[in-house]
Amino acid sequence: MNQDLQQYVPNVYFEQIPIKNLVSNQEYQRHLSIKHVQKAAKNFDLYQVNPVKVSRRNGINYVFNGQHTVEIIALVSGSRETPVWCMIYDDLVYEHEADIFANQMKYVKPLLPYETFMAHIEAGSDKHLLIKGLVESYDLSITPGKAPGGICAVGALEGIYDRYGYHILEKTLRLIIGTWEGDVISLSANMLNGTARLAYAYDEQLKEDLFKEKLSKVSPKDISRTAKERRAGSLGYAEALLISYNKNKKYPLSYERLYTHKAPVRKRSTSVVEDYSPDTIPDDMQSTIFDIDDAE
Repeated sequence: MNQDLQQYVPNVYFEQIPIKNLVSNQEYQRHLSIKHVQKAAKNFDLYQVNPVKVSRRNGINYVFNGQHTVEIIALVSGSRETPVWCMIYDDLVYEHEADIFANQMKYVKPLLPYETFMAHIEAGSDKHLLIKGLVESYDLSITPGKAPGGICAVGALEGIYDRYGYHILEKTLRLIIGTWEGDVISLSANMLNGTARLAYAYDEQLKEDLFKEKLSKVSPKDISRTAKERRAGSLGYAEALLISYNKNKKYPLSYERLYTHKAPVRKRSTSVVEDYSPDTIPDDMQSTIFDIDDAE
């Protein structure tokens, strides 16, 4: 190899080292996340395993990148005798290891949700193909950014599918598209999630024709504005949607169900699901909750 180019090749060699002979208790290391290790072990894929970076100092193999990988393999294999491929540096001092650790992700560009979604499509993932097909059935497409005729909130689409199932995702899109006819603002993540919360909480009590009739008179911008005044995130949007839906109704839907009908935990997420009791319901909604029959 041209010597001028050699300077861009790390001076390393690869070796299989049993886990029991690896050390990763340096002060600069992160605390080991047992939850992360257990979750990754349940979804273990040999083809996702990367070489562990090791600094060999004074005959000791110090792991400075890959301590979680090591523990995941140990858990899956059930033995610390299991060898892992290591990328070994033998010319580093402790301070240099710490510096590499501190900067290892500084210039790494993470995958965007859209990029991950499309990679799953190429891999033939049934879930992602179902979501894509559902979106396209409404003459829309999955897009990397906001655009007419596109949905870029792919994380919201996946989240609704994982938490509530295909039926609620389909109903959510049907309600939104039937009401606002593909308005870009109506297809935001918060609007999708807020509508899904409403659809799940009330199920058949939420009349689709009435939803479309009443909400079509309110612009997505106004819904967004009201939502921000209520509370943050999808719950604020669900409240705003319910306010418009209930307006001038003889038997409005009870707000209590929105706060107490707990959503299932997402299948592939560790995010906390909000849990509301009557004590946390806004004061201006208390009389509505406890004085009006939920019957339609």
